[in-house]
Amino acid sequence: MAEYKSKVLIIGSGPAGYTAGIYAARSGLRPILVSGNQVGGQLTITTDVENFPGFADPISGAELMQQMKQQALNVGVQFVEDFIVEVDFANRPFVCSSEKNNVFIADSIIISTGASARWLDIPSELKYRGFGVSGCATCDGFFYRGKDVAVVGGGNTAAEEALHLTNFANSVTIIHRRDTLRADQSLQKKLSQNNKIRIEWDSVVEEVLGSENPLSVTGIKIKNVKTDITKTLKVDGVFIAIGHHPNTELFKEQLALTPEGYIITAPDSCQTNIEGIFAAGDVQNPNFRQAVVAAGSGCIAALEAEKFLNGN
Repeated sequence: MAEYKSKVLIIGSGPAGYTAGIYAARSGLRPILVSGNQVGGQLTITTDVENFPGFADPISGAELMQQMKQQALNVGVQFVEDFIVEVDFANRPFVCSSEKNNVFIADSIIISTGASARWLDIPSELKYRGFGVSGCATCDGFFYRGKDVAVVGGGNTAAEEALHLTNFANSVTIIHRRDTLRADQSLQKKLSQNNKIRIEWDSVVEEVLGSENPLSVTGIKIKNVKTDITKTLKVDGVFIAIGHHPNTELFKEQLALTPEGYIITAPDSCQTNIEGIFAAGDVQNPNFRQAVVAAGSGCIAALEAEKFLNGN
């Protein structure tokens, strides 16, 4: 057990947390960053990243996060590989306790715990995640130019992912467990007007099929829930679009959250309802879920934390 004291405590890694750390360290705030369970965040399970500014050639998500982490370390961020399990935001300085029984005391806090994709939770999905199974069409759609892909889901996210994928893929099959979509009518109209898209109604994915060497998706086995008839679809990629959940369970009794669980921040700001506590990245932004957006909000959170500390 150890006790850490800092002007700025950053909870969570990933693009938002690392960028917040870089800016806070360069401002002389000597931040401490507690990594969370997944060091580097969701981007570490993404294969090639081609849309992060500054990298002319593709870079793996894991390598990009490692470079961000190293940059943060180089400018003076103190990195602690641990997981916060309890927070007390009632008074300043704020106090957080960790899984390893460490105590963190800070004058300000930046929360960058992110949002996690909901998955199907079948073994074959996990096996091919990052090798044909993806949770982000905007991130990975480019790699499926001229190929056949499937999108699992029936809400706005699934509809938007499917439409985006038609910019690259030869065909897009939506797999939906019901006989009607939950997506907005405007999106449903766009789906029906796109001849690249078809829908497998009343169906669920039972298994992701693929090759071993190289590890890659070759198809999916789906079952009609009304008839119990199974069939195999040949696809090169599977995009899971059944939603995300923000990692905010820890803060639900402490901070103002949206009905969906995202941290509410002031307009054009990362400031939460508690002065001195800021939220950056996917944990407070359900709309974009892009690394560059998360990094930008991490910068904002650090600059606001500096301003807050200077004023106090």
